[in-house]
Amino acid sequence: MPFVSIRISGSATKDQKSAIVADVTQSLVERLGKNPAAVQIVIEEVSLENYGAGGILLADRDGPAPKSQEDAHAESSQ
Repeated sequence: MPFVSIRISGSATKDQKSAIVADVTQSLVERLGKNPAAVQIVIEEVSLENYGAGGILLADRDGPAPKSQEDAHAESSQ
């Protein structure tokens, strides 16, 4: 039984989370042949005050996150 844990910084709407669950489930069905009824997905929203990158809390950043190579992890987690 596949178990997928997804963390995002900030928040997402119910519709966005529903679409993520549908997309990830479909991917596991298509790529690994998993039964969609067996796929379990947890989405955890991490407050911007509880997540830092490059020595700075995301809540303290001005404007959008930089798109440098060094900040790729922070962007891919959003």
